[in-house]
Amino acid sequence: MTAPADVPVHLRPAVPADALCLGVLAAQVFLDTYAVAGVRPALAREVLACCSPAAYEALLADGSVAILVAERDAHLVGFAQLAREAVHPLAPGLRGAELRRLYVQERFTGGGLGRRLLAAAEATAAASGAQALWLTAWVGNARALAFYPRCGYRDAGATTYEFEGESHENRFFVKPLRDGSGPR
Repeated sequence: MTAPADVPVHLRPAVPADALCLGVLAAQVFLDTYAVAGVRPALAREVLACCSPAAYEALLADGSVAILVAERDAHLVGFAQLAREAVHPLAPGLRGAELRRLYVQERFTGGGLGRRLLAAAEATAAASGAQALWLTAWVGNARALAFYPRCGYRDAGATTYEFEGESHENRFFVKPLRDGSGPR
């Protein structure tokens, strides 16, 4: 069942009833992005831990987290997840927010939805007082590594994502939000 092509995508804040669909959508995009060699036990445990409906129920109950969803004809097709007042060693002293996830279902990529979600996340972060929005992107995700610089983000160095004793290289991207302050 497919919605007509002219059905608009609306952005809105996530609500607790979205937890089930957020978890499933997150798992789908996570696996599409990170399971490039297939699924192995450590990766399976990571996706179940961070992308379960229960994980999203907890995130939606956390006042320091904001989740914006993209909805088309009552179907979630993407979302942006922010952590307010986040810190990172590559941006000491920066009052920033972290973009933890910007996930768009593959079928909806390439049409500007990611940019819309990112702009909404930036506005949400700025409204909460953040000077900058930062994120990390896996070095194996060529699409993300090209996307964020096109959206005004500066690559500020290497960092890692760790789970189950594994370390995965990421790039740290940052963009000033308010008066141009933030790392240069």
